[in-house]
Amino acid sequence: MGLNIATDASAGGSIVTTRLDFLVDLVKKYGINWSRKNSLWPMPYATACCGIEFMAAAASRYDISRFGSEACRFSPRQADLLVVAGRIVIKMLPVLQRIYTQMTEPKWVIAMGACASTGGVFDTYSVVQGCDQFIPVDVYIPGCPPRPETVHEGLMAIQRIVREDGVKSSKERGKGLQLVIEPPQMVQSGPEFRESSLCERARGPVI
Repeated sequence: MGLNIATDASAGGSIVTTRLDFLVDLVKKYGINWSRKNSLWPMPYATACCGIEFMAAAASRYDISRFGSEACRFSPRQADLLVVAGRIVIKMLPVLQRIYTQMTEPKWVIAMGACASTGGVFDTYSVVQGCDQFIPVDVYIPGCPPRPETVHEGLMAIQRIVREDGVKSSKERGKGLQLVIEPPQMVQSGPEFRESSLCERARGPVI
């Protein structure tokens, strides 16, 4: 399996032999999947405050273009990453399902925020209690709304899925991988931190 180095006296040196399927898998993993994970084109389906946080994640302060995902496409035929940001009511559900079916394979889905994942605080008859009941979800991003750092963590999780698991169709993934992203750890400010930061606060906010 893999690369084999054999020494042939008649050839006057060493030769490398390998299997064709190993070489194809190598090119696919480190070539096609590498280029695909660094050029994800998201389609934000924003219906509430999570859409504003997604705008902040794409703006210059956090700069989602570092991950190659700054090209937000609002056409399902040009996007491969659906970001469901906000609550989904029953009247919106057929539109969301149509957008998902019109996206080309391979495609991935991120449920951004509590409302898209579980319905959030809107436990009513008109709000869908989780978009994963009707479309497959690969990554859940917790928060109400989640911070831009958490959005970037979810995007990097999609990149790891593309790199490690390879490119699989939505039928092969079934209901999606359903990975849950943990928010970045917040630093607890103790008494020492408060005393040492008085001078920094007097200078004003750091931009």
